[in-house]
Amino acid sequence: MAKEQLQVLNALDLAKTQWYHFTAIVIAGMGFFTDAYDLFCISLVTKLLGRIYYHVPGAQKPGTLPPNVSAAVNGVAFCGTLAGQLFFGWLGDKMGRKRVYGLTLILMVVASIASGLSFGDKPKAVMATLCFFRFWLGFGIGGDYPLSATIMSEYANKKTRDAFIAAVFAMQGFGILAGGMVAIIVSSAFKAEFPAPAYEDNALASTVPQADYVWRLLLMFGAIPAALTYYWRMKMPETARYTALVAKNAKQAANDMSKVLQVELEAEQDKVEKLTQEPGNDFGLLSKQFLQRHGLHLLGTTTTWFLLDIAFYSQNLFQKDIFSAIGWIPPAKTMNALEEVFRIARAQTLIALCSTVPGYWFTVALIYKIGRFTIQLMGFFFMTVFMFALAIPYTHWTHKDNRIGFVTIYSLTFFFANFGPNATTFVVPAEIFPARLRSTCHGISAAAGKAGAIVGAFGFLYAAQSTDPSKTDAGYPPGIGVKNSLIVLGCVNFLGILFTFLVPEAKGKSLEEMSKENDEEMETVTVIETSAQGRNENRTVPV
Repeated sequence: MAKEQLQVLNALDLAKTQWYHFTAIVIAGMGFFTDAYDLFCISLVTKLLGRIYYHVPGAQKPGTLPPNVSAAVNGVAFCGTLAGQLFFGWLGDKMGRKRVYGLTLILMVVASIASGLSFGDKPKAVMATLCFFRFWLGFGIGGDYPLSATIMSEYANKKTRDAFIAAVFAMQGFGILAGGMVAIIVSSAFKAEFPAPAYEDNALASTVPQADYVWRLLLMFGAIPAALTYYWRMKMPETARYTALVAKNAKQAANDMSKVLQVELEAEQDKVEKLTQEPGNDFGLLSKQFLQRHGLHLLGTTTTWFLLDIAFYSQNLFQKDIFSAIGWIPPAKTMNALEEVFRIARAQTLIALCSTVPGYWFTVALIYKIGRFTIQLMGFFFMTVFMFALAIPYTHWTHKDNRIGFVTIYSLTFFFANFGPNATTFVVPAEIFPARLRSTCHGISAAAGKAGAIVGAFGFLYAAQSTDPSKTDAGYPPGIGVKNSLIVLGCVNFLGILFTFLVPEAKGKSLEEMSKENDEEMETVTVIETSAQGRNENRTVPV
C-alpha cells in the first residue's frame, strides 16, 4: 500500500511541461553532446596518426598504428569512462548530484585540451601522453552518465520523464554528427591549403607536416561545448529528491522547487523524517533486501547495457575498417593523408545523419506511447536480424554493385540501436532504483556498458582481421574476418533480447512507485491452524 507522497515530489510528478524542463535537457544534454564527440572523434584520426608517426619507408601501404597502440588509443577512454561512472555515480549519492556535476565538466575541458597538446614529436611520447589524457577525459565523461540521467529523472514529471531522459541521451547523436562535420571542415581546409600527392605516387610527400595539426584540433574542439555549459550547470539547484529523501532537508527542497515550479510549496520535515526512517527505506546496496527488491533489475540493466555496447561501439569505432573492407572508402594508398580523413569523416557523417540521429529522436517521440521494454526488445531484435543479413551473405556485399545495399542495411542497425537499447539502457536505471542508490546503480549499469565497449574496442580490432596472414594489417595476427565478426555481434544482440525480460516497465509511474520508497511495509504474524486431517500448520498473514 502506498504512503502519501511528499508535496514537493508530487508537485514535480504532476507538473506540466515547462521551460525549466527544456533548460535541464539542454544543460544535461550538452554534456552528452561533448561526451559523444570526445569518445568517437578518435576513430576519425587513428588512420592519420598511423601515417604521421608510423610511416615505414618503402612500404606498399601507409603507416598504421601497431596493434597494441591502436587498442590503447581506441580503448583507453572507455577504461577511464568505466572508472568515472563507478566513482562519480557513488559520489553523486554521497555528496549530491549538483556538487559533483561541475567537476566532471572541468575534467572534460582540461583533458580535451591536453589530449590535443600531447607532448613531444616521437611516436612513443605522443601516444603515451595521448592515452594518459584520454583516460582522464573518459573519467570525466563517465561521471556525466549517472549524474545527467539522475538529475533529469528527478526533475521531470512522471508523464514525460522517459522522453526527457531520452532527449538528454539523444544529444549524443548530435555529438557524433558534429565530430564528422568538424573533421570534414578541418581536413578540407588543410587539404585545400596544403595539396599533396597520393601515397602510391609519393609516399613521403602524401602526409604533409601540417597534418599533425589536424588531429590535435579535432580532439581539442571537444572542450568548447563543455566550457560553454559550465555556468548554467552550476546555476541548477540540487534535485528535490536528493535534498528531501537523502539529505533529509525538507525546507531546502521546498524552497528550491518553489523557485523552479513558481508555486508555493510546504516544507514537510516531519513527513521526510518519517519516510526516511522507515525500515524498508534504509537498506544498502549489498544488503539482502536490495537483492530481493532490485537484484534482478540490476542484473537486467547491467547485462543489456554490456551486450548492447559490445555491438554498438564495435560498429561505431571500426566502421571505417568495414567501409574499407567492402570498398566504399578507396584503398589507403590511392589517397593522401588528409584525403583519407575527409573520406572517413564523410562516410561516418552520412551514417550519423541518416540513421544514428533519427534513431535517437524516434525514441524520444515514441517512448511514452510504446514503452521502454517494447522499444528495447524491438531494437535488439532488428539489430540481430540486420547483423545476420550482413554477415551470412557477406561475399555478396563486397561486390562493387552491392555496396549501397550493404551501407543501407548497416545504417539500419545503427537506427535500431538508437531507436532501441542504446537509449533505453540509459533511461531505465535512472527510474527504478531508490533515490539514495539511484546514481550509484546507474553508474554500475553504465560501467557494465563500458566494459562491453572495451570488449568491442579491443576485441573487434583483432577479430576483424583477415583469416589470410598475407592480408592482415601490419603487426596483426590473423583473425576470424569481418564476416564471422558480424556473426558474433549478431549473437550478442540476440542475447540482449533474452536479458531484456529482466528489465521492468516504468511507464507512467513515479520514481517512488518504481523504487517502492513510498510503499507501506506489510507487517505479518504467524498463526497456527488445524487442518482437516488434524495436523497443525503454520501460515503467515498480514495485519
